[in-house]
Amino acid sequence: MSSLIGEYDCKVDAKGRFMFPIDLRKQMDSLFDKGFVINRNLHQKCLVLYPINEWDKLNKKLSKLNRLIKANDVFVRKFTGGATHADADTSGRILLPKSLTQHAEIKSDIKVVGSNNVIEIWDKILYQEFLNQDVNIEQLAQDVLGGLNFNDSDE
Repeated sequence: MSSLIGEYDCKVDAKGRFMFPIDLRKQMDSLFDKGFVINRNLHQKCLVLYPINEWDKLNKKLSKLNRLIKANDVFVRKFTGGATHADADTSGRILLPKSLTQHAEIKSDIKVVGSNNVIEIWDKILYQEFLNQDVNIEQLAQDVLGGLNFNDSDE
């Protein structure tokens, strides 16, 4: 799977389903049919749709945490607590669990955003508010990427 990119405007129907964007589906190749896990984002009021292979990689790392250590136990429980399997129906729609949509304050208009190896699902208004935050992107880029060597070949 290549890096997932793009922002897509979608609508949630009365049953809590949205039509998965065709362009994003094409980026996923055969992974789309394998299903997803959907969960809360740790830092924002949005949802994260993990392709099942990405969830499995993350879950494998979580399973190595010593659950006898309270912080590990609490983190794993809080992080995985809302995780729900999600498969597309024959029309390409995905059902958003009610408890998760309430957490993310999703109503009917949503933004579906390819975000590297996962897909974020935002209430459209909250996404716009997030984008409008006053953030010094130059400083953030330096803080996050400043230590990376972009001349190295990853091949």
